[in-house]
Amino acid sequence: MNAIITVVGSDHVGIIARVSAFLAERNINIEDISQTILSGNFVMMMMVELSSGSGALETMKKDLSVLGDSLNVSINVMHEKVFSAMHRI
Repeated sequence: MNAIITVVGSDHVGIIARVSAFLAERNINIEDISQTILSGNFVMMMMVELSSGSGALETMKKDLSVLGDSLNVSINVMHEKVFSAMHRI
């Protein structure tokens, strides 16, 4: 199962490192990643593979929300199929 993780907030050192470490600790592989800075805002999208990771999607959402709060960024997670359906033109 794949999920999409989005991270948005003011740019500062350590965002990618902390989010990547969170995923690595849970054996969640990053399949694809894109990040940029838009008008001083950090924006990152990751596709991650969850089948080998530990924990349910809802638990991961809550834990990433707490991590986002500690980094002063917004972190959202959704199933890849939901993301694709939302962004279909």
